[in-house]
Amino acid sequence: MNNKILHSAEPVTLVGGGDHDEIALRECLRYAPKVVAADSGADVALSCDILPHAVIGDFDSLSDAAKATIPPERLHHVGEQNSTDFEKCLRSIEAPAVLCAGFLGARLDHQVAVLSVLARYEGRCLLVGAVDIVFAAPRHIALDLPLGSRFSLFPMGAVTGRSSGLRWPIDGLDFAPDGRIGTSNEVTGPVDLETDGAGMLVILPRSGFAQVLEAWGVIG
Repeated sequence: MNNKILHSAEPVTLVGGGDHDEIALRECLRYAPKVVAADSGADVALSCDILPHAVIGDFDSLSDAAKATIPPERLHHVGEQNSTDFEKCLRSIEAPAVLCAGFLGARLDHQVAVLSVLARYEGRCLLVGAVDIVFAAPRHIALDLPLGSRFSLFPMGAVTGRSSGLRWPIDGLDFAPDGRIGTSNEVTGPVDLETDGAGMLVILPRSGFAQVLEAWGVIG
């Protein structure tokens, strides 16, 4: 049974209700103009004169003003409390990629919950914040980033892998959230990264936004 709420042949921008950086949001919209809001992310979207194509969540933080402004057929209430609004949105969207603004910054517990979902999500999902971008490493990715760029790896579970183009290669290392992590590495050439399983998050400066989309084949 297909339980998707929104189907798109193009990338989708997902707006959250966390710390809002309008430049980050506009950068997402440049590549993904179709907008989905996670609960109170609809208020953020409306404040930027954006009417979401869909609003998904338990609506515990969505304002009455937003409910009155957005056409009712675009409001999709998902009442179960076993998942976050972020997870509810990801499992309800079918798209080549989901670009997420408003999920980094503000409350740390919310950020950790988002990262936990991101590590388990099987699609292409990019968190875009004022400073960083974050995505779950696929089994293989090649990235052409500026020399000297910060390249951080954070394991959300036990994972190993191999790399080239990093000052400190990860070959032969066992990563775990309570053990070895890989933050503050540095790009020395074209990066080729392989992982042996799910759970590795890649954290880059926001300047690497377009390069990630190119590696995913989302843009040419």
